[in-house]
Amino acid sequence: MSISREPARPPVASADAALQSPTPLALLAGFARKTLAIAEVEVRKLRHDPTEVLTRALQPAIWLLIFGQVISRGHVVETGDVRYLDFLVPGILAQSVLFIAIFNGISIIWERDLGIVHKFLASPTPRAALVLGKALGGGVRALIQGVVVVVLALILDVHVRWEPAALFGVAVLIFLGAAVFSTFSLIIACLVKTRERFMGIGQVLTMPLFFASNAIYPTSMMPGWLQVISHLNPLTYEVDGLRGLLLRGNLPPAVGLGVDLAVLGGVLLLLVIISARLYPNIVR
Repeated sequence: MSISREPARPPVASADAALQSPTPLALLAGFARKTLAIAEVEVRKLRHDPTEVLTRALQPAIWLLIFGQVISRGHVVETGDVRYLDFLVPGILAQSVLFIAIFNGISIIWERDLGIVHKFLASPTPRAALVLGKALGGGVRALIQGVVVVVLALILDVHVRWEPAALFGVAVLIFLGAAVFSTFSLIIACLVKTRERFMGIGQVLTMPLFFASNAIYPTSMMPGWLQVISHLNPLTYEVDGLRGLLLRGNLPPAVGLGVDLAVLGGVLLLLVIISARLYPNIVR
């Protein structure tokens, strides 16, 4: 008596496994998509409150219209063949980026109180994408502020380079600087966890970061110990790159655009890794 047998099926386990494991390119595309989605949420906040752009524009206007004009007339800062007002514009541009980005981390405290952070943490979105998306959103805010500063420079007849390549480099540096300080702000928010402590620490940090940089005077004027701190300050490299891209004429010795970009990029990578590990701490 013959026994009927089912035809043998070809092995499909390996094929299914291949279909289930995404390629590195697909993983990278998914990471970028999730990062841009978080950044879009951050930019949408600015669209709902456009008055923030106007209020943020007052500070650089005061620095350029009052401080810059007075110091230029006094000739108390040696800037070579470059007018002090021209020398000051990249520093005030970097200062505006710093002041916007350093308080960007308070948004995660608000989101925690509203329960949004819990939903993000429960989603499959990588922590690094959450952090980097917020950093990119801070970069868009800083770009808008950069446009305001450049318009003020144009009104004050500052000799700015208007070549497309130079302006593109300025935009890249603004994005990088804003991302660095936004991520640093996020780390502070994850550590202190309250709005009151965060605002206090943010206000304490902004002035030392600003004055311990080359934003309003060359590093050659600083005492030796302050020069060491300035070389450890990411804001110094942002100002140096902006100054080299924006201004014409002979400038004080600069570090170099390649070094500026490498330092800012390296600091950003390190801060993203740290903040991604600390991100869940905000709800603990």
